[in-house]
This record gives sequence, structure tokens and C-alpha cells, in this order.
Amino acid sequence: MALPNDTNAIGTLLGGKVMHLVDLAGAMAAMRHARCTVVTASVDNMTFLHPIRVGQMVLLRSSVNRVFHTSMEVGVKVFVEDLITGEVRHTSSAYLTFVAIDAEGRRIPIPPVIPETPEEKRRYEEAGQRREQRLLRKKKTC
Repeated sequence: MALPNDTNAIGTLLGGKVMHLVDLAGAMAAMRHARCTVVTASVDNMTFLHPIRVGQMVLLRSSVNRVFHTSMEVGVKVFVEDLITGEVRHTSSAYLTFVAIDAEGRRIPIPPVIPETPEEKRRYEEAGQRREQRLLRKKKTC
């Protein structure tokens, strides 16, 4: 629930708080899949489509879209539900990359994602395309 201590002067949830929740939801999906510790390697651009107001419920859905040996892409969608009206709106989305690590902090392999439904197959393919773009951006900045 969006509480006053997590909001700005106009009563909407701070963007940084939303980003924190997205990182947590993404990490939970990543750890559940990998069954080991994961760390956030990157976050693609974050969208903020609608404000989340004090007293509204924040819902997060996360899923592992694809595994790339020791890293994986996780998609997170944020929704807000007005508890009085029942209206649910999509408010934010992000793609995060997590890396699986062992107790010494070394990268370790992750079991692959096996897409089965048409939706999972679409997310799997699109994750590969986004990874190519990430690697190109990384190459340009290094």
C-alpha cells in the first residue's frame, strides 16, 4: 500500500520507491528461478505511466524472460489498484538484468528458461533482441 512516508509533496508514490519495489520483485523472480543469490546488473529504462496515490495498493508482476548462461532478463510490471473503486491500472514497466553468483561472488550458470506458451515464447524472443541492444550500448560506453 502506498503510505504517506513513501510519497512526495503531492501525495504520489516516489519514483525511487517504485524503482526499489521493481528491483525487489525482479530479484525474487530471478532467485526463484536460479535458486541462488542474484545481483542486479542493469535496469533498462523505467516508465511511469500513471501516478500511485496514498492509500492505493501497488501490485507487481515479475517473470524471468530468458537466461543467458550466468545472467537473465526479468520483466516487471507495476499496477495500482484503487481499493475503493476496484480500478486497476498499469503504471510502470521495466526490464532488469540479474547475475547469479556463488558465496564468493563469482558468476555461476543458471538453468535455462523453457518457453511453452505463445506469450512466453514472445517474451523469450524479445529478450534476446533487447540483450543485443544492451550489449551494443555497453560497447559504445566502454
